[in-house]
Amino acid sequence: KVVILGAGLIGNPMARDLARARNIKVLVVDRDISRLQALDSIEGIETRVADATDLIVLKELTADAEVVINALPGFLGYQTLKSLIELKRTVVDIAFFPEDALTLDSLAKANGVTALVDCGVAPGMSNLLVGYAQSLLGTLEEVKIYVGGLPKVRQLPWEYKAVFSPVDVIEEYTRPARFRVDGKLVIKAPLTDPEFIDFPEVGTLEAFNSDGLRTLLKTIEAPNMVEKTLRYPGHREKILFLKQSGLLETTPIEIDGCKISPLEVTCRALFKEWELKAGDQDLTVMRIEAKNITEGVRFDLLDYYDPETDIHSMARTTGFTATIMTLALLNGMITQTGIIPLELLGSNHQLVNFVFEEFKKRGVHYQQSKI
Repeated sequence: KVVILGAGLIGNPMARDLARARNIKVLVVDRDISRLQALDSIEGIETRVADATDLIVLKELTADAEVVINALPGFLGYQTLKSLIELKRTVVDIAFFPEDALTLDSLAKANGVTALVDCGVAPGMSNLLVGYAQSLLGTLEEVKIYVGGLPKVRQLPWEYKAVFSPVDVIEEYTRPARFRVDGKLVIKAPLTDPEFIDFPEVGTLEAFNSDGLRTLLKTIEAPNMVEKTLRYPGHREKILFLKQSGLLETTPIEIDGCKISPLEVTCRALFKEWELKAGDQDLTVMRIEAKNITEGVRFDLLDYYDPETDIHSMARTTGFTATIMTLALLNGMITQTGIIPLELLGSNHQLVNFVFEEFKKRGVHYQQSKI
């Protein structure tokens, strides 16, 4: 049995994916009944309206779970993961919370718990592939990660749509970007160091610094590592305009006796502009380059919205990473305990091949080449 906490745009496809494995019972928990109704008629899926942040409720709901997938919003993610570890639950986490998951490693090991964290596309598959590259090449000198989710149809002014809320997206644009240059940690403002990169079938995209390396900064010793977000050219300048105009500030201002932050207003206004609706087509593009002194390897992903299942690409590439890792746990392919970011599993080539094959079954293809 697998319990999924959260039935949003990622939780829903994960439940449907796991339910296809006839021997897995799936329980999906959410406070919003409207999110659960779309799953009620699917065989193998049970739903429950409940508050998973309530420890007593969480204990009861997950009592017989072999794996719990934490797909709650980021601001709830860390504490929920901590609670699940204390309850001795095996966890696959895609909450992408801002806190450092590795601070829970000793707690997880003390409780004999396996907790796979950051199990999305990036972070997630990007981490697994960097770990895999390190096992292929030995000591790494340089790692570059480029990733973005984009609408297939470019529409002015933003040329952007997302399965995530504007708040989560804008955090990418406001959180300082950490990366490594010549062995030293460097922190820069996000949206900096833009570069244009050509991608087959997609065209020219603009890449800029974002804070996506996360655990890689602690687990991979490559002296040069950077992660950049990909957008259609021109989007970055519009975000910089919002930023420079103070429209992404979190400090409340008073208007006619009401206090509200400019960021709240901006997010509310952008929600309709950026929301991916049913039938809207999106794509996910990712490129990872890893090199040592003499050779390198590159991984490319280009995935599209699936009209047959009506699942957006970003939901597919993010959610399927979590469900495939869940299957790996259920199959006994991952046995170590503690907080485990996926790069620590990259040396397990049997697991990596399993992941590639499972993605292929779902129509998601990672291409590997030498550079």
